[in-house]
Amino acid sequence: MYEPIRTKSVHAMADPGDFPHRSREEELDIQLAAHLAALLAVTDELRALAPGADLDDAAEQLASEVARLRGGLTPVRSAVVTAIHEPHLTALHQRAHALAGRALVVAASRADTAAAILAARRMDAHEGAARLVGAL
Repeated sequence: MYEPIRTKSVHAMADPGDFPHRSREEELDIQLAAHLAALLAVTDELRALAPGADLDDAAEQLASEVARLRGGLTPVRSAVVTAIHEPHLTALHQRAHALAGRALVVAASRADTAAAILAARRMDAHEGAARLVGAL
C-alpha cells in the first residue's frame, strides 16, 4: 500500500563534522562573558557620567574577568560615551543591576565562584546607587 522510502533522511545525510560543536561549559563561558561585557559597557557609561573610584575598580575587575573567559582577549571599551539623549543615572544603575543578575545566574550554573562574587557585589552596588540617585 505504501511505497518504501528509497533515499536517506536529510538528518542522516548530514555529516556531524560539518559544524562546530561546543560543550555546555563552553556555551556558558560565552554567555557569561557576554553578560559581563555588557555590564562593563554600562559601567563605563556610568563612569563617564558620574566618575568614582568604585566604578573604576569595578570596570577593571569586569575587564579582567571578561578577558579570562575569552582566553586572554581584552574586551573592547569605549572612551567616549555617545548618546542620543542624556541617560538617566537611575535607569543606568537599574540596567547594570539586571545585567549583573543575569551574570550571577550564569556564573552560578557554571560554578564560577569568582565571577559569581563579582556579579553579586555589582548587584548590591548598583541597587544601592539606584536608591541613592533616585532619592536625590
